[in-house]
Amino acid sequence: MSQADRWLLPDGIEELLPPEAKQLESMRRTLLDTFACWGYELVIPPQLEHLESLLTGVGSDLNIHTFKVTDQLTGRLMGVSADITPQVARIDAHSWPKEGVNRLSYCGPVLHTKAKSLLSSRAPMQIGAELFGESAPCADVEILSLLVESLQAAGVKQIHLDLGHVGIYKALVAATALSEQAAEQIFNTLNTKSVTEYSVLVKEHIQDAKLQAAFLCLLDMNGGTEVLDQAQALSEVADIDASLKNLKDICCAIKARYPEVSIFLDLAELRGFDYHTGVVFAAYVAGHGQAVAQGGRYDDTGAVFGRSRAATGFSADIKQWIQIIDNNASTVEAIFAPHDADWSVVSELRSQGKRVISGLSVNDTPAASGCTSALVCENNQWIVKAL
Repeated sequence: MSQADRWLLPDGIEELLPPEAKQLESMRRTLLDTFACWGYELVIPPQLEHLESLLTGVGSDLNIHTFKVTDQLTGRLMGVSADITPQVARIDAHSWPKEGVNRLSYCGPVLHTKAKSLLSSRAPMQIGAELFGESAPCADVEILSLLVESLQAAGVKQIHLDLGHVGIYKALVAATALSEQAAEQIFNTLNTKSVTEYSVLVKEHIQDAKLQAAFLCLLDMNGGTEVLDQAQALSEVADIDASLKNLKDICCAIKARYPEVSIFLDLAELRGFDYHTGVVFAAYVAGHGQAVAQGGRYDDTGAVFGRSRAATGFSADIKQWIQIIDNNASTVEAIFAPHDADWSVVSELRSQGKRVISGLSVNDTPAASGCTSALVCENNQWIVKAL
């Protein structure tokens, strides 16, 4: 790299300059305060862990996105956290085990080996909330409600929720005699929404007419809550009644609490299929094509740490939020204090929460410091005057 290019950052890695950093910190505080009001206790997992601990109980996708390093002390392979959620599951299972419901929240930087989409960062600031110890739909309703109110606290006016349930597809697969290879091929095409290839594979590998029709129907099982009534026909070939009821109960509760929030159902949504065990969801904001938050149920992840627990939660990248949300954090008045100003006056203003920038010399001016007012001495008294 030439000397002229040394300032360049790696692709997908960015720095936040004062305006964006201020917005991010303001939003971080707002969201963590919102979580705290709901009873979610803050945890701060380490950024580096032994790899086998970091990847235990989660899907292969996380392994692909995790940076690996060798511990110079032990020679063991370690991983830089790419997703805080499984770390919080470990905390619930081992480090901070509670009887009954455990509500935990977090916010911290993570690193990805590659961006998850064209517009994603490889260094997100991940924030989220996880609820452990309750398997009933009321827990998913609480998490979704907290997500909605967090978005509203951040200034989002139009919120769209996209819901699915991995139990429906899993039940359909369980009703077939698909080989592992065929099942993986069908799953991959459905997950990537490769409609034509998916249809061809279903017709090739599933001979039972009713089961074949059920798999093909999944492609059209999206829309409003009426989709749940349409999906009832699938119960003739697979045990999906519990999954449908689960989704219906969740949708009804969210609609009752937040009638202004639009809900879209997609029964072919398989996000986190090898990780999630029930409802999955994503939040979208009007005018922005990518999800601004994702989550769902992931029961029993803590089993590998000796404590199997029901779990549900969501996470988001607040770097993304400050880019798409009009977060007009109120501008804090900046007061310029000349280098010869009375220090006791400067200290008193700062104790009141005022932002005071002390001039360092006669060459230091209010304009250079971006101040909106200044301390001036009038009649032997230092007062603040607008510029």
